[in-house]
Amino acid sequence: MSHLYRVGPTAERAFHQMGYDGYDNDVAGETQPDSLPSMNIVDLRQTTVRQIEPLLEEESLHWRDELHWDYRGALELIKRFLEARALSGCVAYENGTAAGYTFYVMEEQKGLIGGLYVSPQFDQPTIARRLLEEMLCGMRTLPNLSRIEAQLMPFGGPVEHPLKELGFQLYIRQFMLLDLNKPVEMRSGATTGLRLSRWNDRYFDPCAKLIYLSYANHIDGDINDQYRSKAGALRFLKNIILLPGCGQFVPGASFVLHMPGSDDLLGAVLTSEVSPGVGHTTQLCVLPGHQGHGLGRALMITAIDALLGLKFHELTLTVTSVNHGAVQLYEKLGFRTLKSFTAGVWPSQRAD
Repeated sequence: MSHLYRVGPTAERAFHQMGYDGYDNDVAGETQPDSLPSMNIVDLRQTTVRQIEPLLEEESLHWRDELHWDYRGALELIKRFLEARALSGCVAYENGTAAGYTFYVMEEQKGLIGGLYVSPQFDQPTIARRLLEEMLCGMRTLPNLSRIEAQLMPFGGPVEHPLKELGFQLYIRQFMLLDLNKPVEMRSGATTGLRLSRWNDRYFDPCAKLIYLSYANHIDGDINDQYRSKAGALRFLKNIILLPGCGQFVPGASFVLHMPGSDDLLGAVLTSEVSPGVGHTTQLCVLPGHQGHGLGRALMITAIDALLGLKFHELTLTVTSVNHGAVQLYEKLGFRTLKSFTAGVWPSQRAD
């Protein structure tokens, strides 16, 4: 059925990895002058929080104003790792002023580009391209690197052409919002004979199995390879439920669907709070063989009803644009697209 990926948040996943595994990288782009005389690209670990704090605050306003997302917690993590000289990436300085930055972390043999932001006060396309080129040049020297994933909100300017030219397979995703103050058709009989249960930690393993099975041969498994194994799906679940990078988990608006007397799951919907009164659906999935019968809609309606009872006023989610059935489901529920953004995977697995 439909998949709701964690947002922008390859940044969030990158922070999860830092906080959960304590991983520290050893390689980043070197300090080199750009072809433009006024611009230098500098290793992020040679930069202080004070030097790029205005840039971080500016980025936070974009997340708040355009996506209704309180990004301050993520930025505090960035600052913490900057202070520890433990965040790999690059900063672009133009005439001595920080104009943009990007960073990454490593997850075993995989690199995660956690963020890219360039201030609109500068030449965003040129600086974004230069930052990506410099950072990827450093990343590709890492031993055993086999994969790079990125999901980048376009606050730093367009990234599609640079990523494609650098060998990435691209996927367009949508960040959608539902105004909970507007009426939603809440009736659904799709779960007749099934049991809806609120989230409980005993569902970690069954839900990991559900995610793994749900995304077999699914495009979202191409974007996020954690879905390709039960162990990876379990790491994903722990990230979104136990750690705060993708908001604060809301168990009262998170549900699983199963047969009475069984913990084997047929579907699940998981929700976090990303700003006061703003929920974010971090996962919606239905077991193959049970898809197409309204179970995904029923799970969404149950979560929406719970959020209304908790006095939430908005709900957001992300979805891959070619997942047409999911996009149509959300639009029929009243979601509208706030912004489209690019996900990329290197090396490209398919010919254009």
